Amino acid sequence: MLRLSPLPALADNYIWLLADTERAAALVVDPGEAAPVLDALAAQGLTLTAILLTHHHPDHIGGTGELLARFPDARVYAPEDDRIPHVHRRVHDGERIAIASPAAQFEVISVPGHTRTHVAYYGEALLFCGDTLFSLGCGRLFEGTPAQMLRSLDRLATLPEDTRVCCGHEYTLANAAFAQRIEPHNEALRMRQQQARTLRDAGEPTLPSLLVDERAANPFLRVDVLRVDAMTAPELLPEGAWLSDRVARFAALRSAKDGFRA
Repeated sequence: MLRLSPLPALADNYIWLLADTERAAALVVDPGEAAPVLDALAAQGLTLTAILLTHHHPDHIGGTGELLARFPDARVYAPEDDRIPHVHRRVHDGERIAIASPAAQFEVISVPGHTRTHVAYYGEALLFCGDTLFSLGCGRLFEGTPAQMLRSLDRLATLPEDTRVCCGHEYTLANAAFAQRIEPHNEALRMRQQQARTLRDAGEPTLPSLLVDERAANPFLRVDVLRVDAMTAPELLPEGAWLSDRVARFAALRSAKDGFRA
């Protein structure tokens, strides 16, 4: 049986560890630093066999070299991007990768927006989406366009509703504060915010979330149903943007989030 664990790293990152305890093998996703991974592997008696990387940012790949030094037989999977070193296999949209141990298969989904070469990995009812889709939010547009990011989010939103969303940062409460200004009467959002506060007060992660819950409460997956006249902070949005097309609505939301302070 596969066991999923979020490993806190750096300021607010999560490194995802997927382990098969019977085979004593594990893979990790986006190791921004090596120490949390090495500690978890040692504590559980696991051998690292694979590393999945979603994009080139240092807080997602920074520990790869050190991990390979300790586990030289581990294989590294990453998108086609010269800014990502130590890669054994470059992956592309629609490709399927099979990890022998822990036994797991993943579909590669191209999700440009946060970066131009960002990918996500979907399989075993898990979505490792890096900095594209967050709990109650989405990533900043550092290299892509609003249209690209919206297409990426649209693709992820079509996955099965029981998909567990394993993103790269603990941003739920901050994202919830913005979402509440956008959709203050959303009961699903109110419940998510309460649950997140309870978990964080107990020192627990708010992740993974379920995709069905993101569809119900994440404003960036709801650009087609949000009503500007119901928002408590319409001043966050450029005048007239909400009357334009859905890409413009998404761009307005993302820009508002960029400047938002709770």
